[in-house]
Amino acid sequence: MKGILLINLGSPKNLEDNSVKEYLREFLSDDLVVDYPKWIQQILVNWIIVPNRYKKTQKAYSKIWTEEGSPLINNTIELGRHLAEDSSLHVETAMRYQEPSIDEGVNSLVNKGCSSILVIPLYPHYAISSTLTTKNKVIEAVKNIDEKVDVNFVEPFYNKPEYIDSLCSLIKENRKEDSDLLLFSYHGIPIRHLRKASPNKKHDYQLCEKSECISKEFCYRHQVYETSRLCAEKLNIPQDKWRVTFQSRIGPGWLKPFTDKELNMLPGKGIKKNRCNKP
Repeated sequence: MKGILLINLGSPKNLEDNSVKEYLREFLSDDLVVDYPKWIQQILVNWIIVPNRYKKTQKAYSKIWTEEGSPLINNTIELGRHLAEDSSLHVETAMRYQEPSIDEGVNSLVNKGCSSILVIPLYPHYAISSTLTTKNKVIEAVKNIDEKVDVNFVEPFYNKPEYIDSLCSLIKENRKEDSDLLLFSYHGIPIRHLRKASPNKKHDYQLCEKSECISKEFCYRHQVYETSRLCAEKLNIPQDKWRVTFQSRIGPGWLKPFTDKELNMLPGKGIKKNRCNKP
């Protein structure tokens, strides 16, 4: 029997201080997220980042938190329900960090008689800090099960027509026709992660916006630009009327341009009617 495991990144269990700190510690202690030697990583996480950022993170979550709890968790669970109805298959949802856990999801599917699991990481673009760490965690969970289970992964879908169509539909609903610019804002990652993701551990930063990127299958920067280009092309938006920026960063060496800084600069360039889209 076949089952499906939907996986998203994760969220604190609640908005209490300890819950937010616990989530941040687990997330940032992943060697594919904060990829420094372990002793340096743990000093950074436990003595610098978490103590200084958890209140800011808590405040950000409080702006989107609902009476039912985390919107990320609840929306993923709801998506799983719809998928189960449409596919007539057993579907479990899990988070890479915190709960519901990947171990719980895998075990639940196996207990329901599933000997084959299709894993769908809900990350459109490849990154070692999302796609790869999720794959590794699933493989580890399956190894801990006595029964033989076949596992297959859905690859990043950044350029799939269905994904592009869905984004374009949302953009059309929210974009004003007289806007000066469509800004695609993506989560930032350290530039070194591009190199680490590449099979030959090299990366030509100048090519990753273009189709010549030799690491395009694993290049986060290339893939977000490709998503943006395909959307702009489908929406008939000229090249000078859209751009890509990156939000969220910890320390130096992260992908640029930064969304907050770009937004502050746009009015000075005569761009005042702007629409920002977060794929």
